Amino acid sequence: MSRVQAHAPVDRLAYFVSKISFETLPDDVVEKTKVHVADTIGAALAGACSAEAAIARRTAGTPGGALIWGTGGRTSARDAALVNGVAAHALELDDSGGCDHSGAVVIPAVLAAISEVPGPVSGRELIASVVAGYEVGRRVLEAAGGYDSHNGLGWHSTGTCGALAAAAAVARISGFGSLATRDAITLATSFSSGLWAFIHDGSQAKKVHAGRAAEGGLLAARLAGEGLAGPSRVFEDVWGGFFRAFNKDACEPQNLCEGLGESWKVKRAVLKPYASCRGAHSAVDALDDLLSESGRDAAAIDRIELRLSAMLMGMCGARESGAMAAAQMSLPYALAARCVIGTAGLAAYAAGRRADPRVRAVMDGMLLEVDDTMQPLDEPVVTLLFKDGTRVSKKVPRATGSAERPMQPAAIHAKFDALAAMSVEPEQADRLWRMLAEIENLNDCRALEALLAGDGDRRPVFC
Repeated sequence: MSRVQAHAPVDRLAYFVSKISFETLPDDVVEKTKVHVADTIGAALAGACSAEAAIARRTAGTPGGALIWGTGGRTSARDAALVNGVAAHALELDDSGGCDHSGAVVIPAVLAAISEVPGPVSGRELIASVVAGYEVGRRVLEAAGGYDSHNGLGWHSTGTCGALAAAAAVARISGFGSLATRDAITLATSFSSGLWAFIHDGSQAKKVHAGRAAEGGLLAARLAGEGLAGPSRVFEDVWGGFFRAFNKDACEPQNLCEGLGESWKVKRAVLKPYASCRGAHSAVDALDDLLSESGRDAAAIDRIELRLSAMLMGMCGARESGAMAAAQMSLPYALAARCVIGTAGLAAYAAGRRADPRVRAVMDGMLLEVDDTMQPLDEPVVTLLFKDGTRVSKKVPRATGSAERPMQPAAIHAKFDALAAMSVEPEQADRLWRMLAEIENLNDCRALEALLAGDGDRRPVFC
């Protein structure tokens, strides 16, 4: 096995991310990264009240100095990465469009790693490390054929590609050189896992994928830091290689290093205003737009019709309102909740809301049709048939939270406040928001811990 740095795509990627510095990052990349750090932490503080996070906490038995966010508990760095990653993804409000859910993977891993780094770690170092993680996670997914090709085989890329994202971020925060960074990334391929089998029965397994990837990436980086060599040819067309194992179609290894320093992958990530799978978001936007443009309210709708791709039908087409995990993967539920409850936000997914017979009635009346001419990742066409016979249709190409349809700063702040308040007092949430807004001026990120501790583990479980 070669221990020499070569010019292969993964070597070029490892060299690049090991050299990322705050001072060379474009201003818009810095600001975008800060937003995603805050958004992920807000999602995790809310997720501390989830059933999944409570279960994960009970498995975290290793003593250590890493904080379990939203609680006063501490555990080992690896267990903290696992638990905080589960919490960040538990309520489906963490970001998307990266590895897929990069924030819930990268940020818990980096902050857990900081608990083991001797000496202070500045906010600027944190930002550079988070950028490194987003860079690697998305590039690996794109090299593996992209979201539809990789996930279409049944792999959940948050777990499979996320472990590599976390490994890169931890390597960067730990000050690794390019060779050790390559080892961390390539070792993490042995911890790649996560299947879409949860989609068939509302299993909570999906919520674990982000935490497991954060933990696996942290472990891979720690092993690499101690000198354990990663498989240097894992991204080549060889038996046992990542691409052969995780995609049967043609892959594009060059995407690991194409446009480094020009196409920053954190800018590809999107925020989630609704507490559901991202696949449902553009349909909710289309519904909102059609109601606004027609000057009507949801009570005037007689029926909702959806034309969608086969992939989206398989992922989000079920009419689910029972278990929370299943309802959050249901596009019909998100639309019905918006019509009946007035929101597709977190409040719509509480047990009492899911049991509302009016929501079930709206779902049952929907017409869903697969359009075989649509590409797998095409957004659905939403048609509203009003009670007076009027018929209107719309397709939103990119949902709210994307660069094309961004969440406004006030909405991002309001989301953070609402979610953080599920584990900490409002005044503490405000102080945390202000610290995160100026995190590049923080001399030591350990100062965040006092504001990340809460009592979410003692509050009612959101289910």
